[in-house]
Amino acid sequence: METFDLIVIGGGSGGLAAAIRAAKHGARVALLEPKELGGTCVNVGCVPKKAMWYAAQMAEAQYIAVDYGFHDTPGSLDWPRFIERRDEYVERIRGKYAQTLDGLHITHIRETGRFLAPDRIQAGSRELTAPHVVIATGSSPNRLDKPGFERGITSDDFFALRACPRRAAIVGGGYIAVELAGVLRALGCDVDMFVRGRLMGGFDEEMAFGLGEEMRKHGININYGCQIEAVHEKDGVLLLDCDRGDHPGPYDVLVWAVGRSSNTASLDIGRIGLRTGEYGHVEIDDYQNTNVPGVYAVGDVTQRMQLTPVAVAAGRKLADRLFGGKPEAKLDYQNIPSVVFSHPPLGTIGMSEQQAREAYGAEVHLYKQSFIPMQLALAHRPMTTLFKLICVGDDSRIVGMQMFGPGVDEILQGFAVAIKMGATKGDLDATLAVHPTAAEEMVLMGDRVPG
Repeated sequence: METFDLIVIGGGSGGLAAAIRAAKHGARVALLEPKELGGTCVNVGCVPKKAMWYAAQMAEAQYIAVDYGFHDTPGSLDWPRFIERRDEYVERIRGKYAQTLDGLHITHIRETGRFLAPDRIQAGSRELTAPHVVIATGSSPNRLDKPGFERGITSDDFFALRACPRRAAIVGGGYIAVELAGVLRALGCDVDMFVRGRLMGGFDEEMAFGLGEEMRKHGININYGCQIEAVHEKDGVLLLDCDRGDHPGPYDVLVWAVGRSSNTASLDIGRIGLRTGEYGHVEIDDYQNTNVPGVYAVGDVTQRMQLTPVAVAAGRKLADRLFGGKPEAKLDYQNIPSVVFSHPPLGTIGMSEQQAREAYGAEVHLYKQSFIPMQLALAHRPMTTLFKLICVGDDSRIVGMQMFGPGVDEILQGFAVAIKMGATKGDLDATLAVHPTAAEEMVLMGDRVPG
């Protein structure tokens, strides 16, 4: 029996953050991760996705440059060369994590962990014990029981592509589907999306609709109300069956982006009576506690916001509480900013208009600004940017900020600080604009939107 102060099951963003912070507080830590360090974010998520998004941005920038008067002819991406660079970058991150674990004397065990008891874990042939165990096993793409499902790929498999497909179908309307659609289209692929409900469910409806319109202008064909029932392969291409009776295709690649499920199957959680929710996620309270004393959960294995910074912050706060002398440390899940790296990107913090009206009713009032950024106006490319403030009360306290358009991924961070501090519309009015920029439009909004 090997004894530790903390056992962390899972070496993704949340697990690494908890293990590293706990070790810095002096705890003896074991980290169980059978695969590559970094989890979804580093290996098949945020990092390689953002790399592909940058490549897509560069592809589009070539055409803007031509519109400006540069005479070079736009070219296509050398996928093998770029992927080599992308994978090298990912490998460097993994290496840095390994160095950090080694430097802090964290025991890294390349095995899957399963519970023998709340304080005992089986890891291959080793048996470990600790008074505190953190579950940070993340999530995996959903798989559907549909004929021919295996002929498509999931978002994880997307990063194994070694060339840009000529024609692609993407099933799903969430952030993963939207992001991959934008990347493929910008790199020269003809893209059809199949969305059962509405685009970006859970996001502000007006912003989601506006994003959909911009995606259509970008050449992405969005098919609403179509559920794919089966996939067929014929002569090396894919054909789909839609529940409306349509048979879309042919496609070279089909990407399933139909949600993710928590990775708990290998943990043997039934042995300790761990409570999970309707979709398999581990249920936690505001302090990351599960229903089993001494067992905690962080990151995508829970139902909290599935964002890397959320997992990291939750892991660090938990370690501070357990080992850092801060018994009340916990993550504040309110007003967390996030960005969908679509084309153009969509940024959000706080409430959507629909959530605010449900919570505050007639107290809600809006401010909006719509414009074409100067960079694109000069190129005669009419891509709209839309900013929206959702305010409540006589002092117009900002409870939500929504935006889509070029550059909002960088613009949002600074405003997020202000909103976290309780900013009002008057605070923005009192802030001088940086001119000429797109960001200045957020502090130059005029009268309330009627209604």
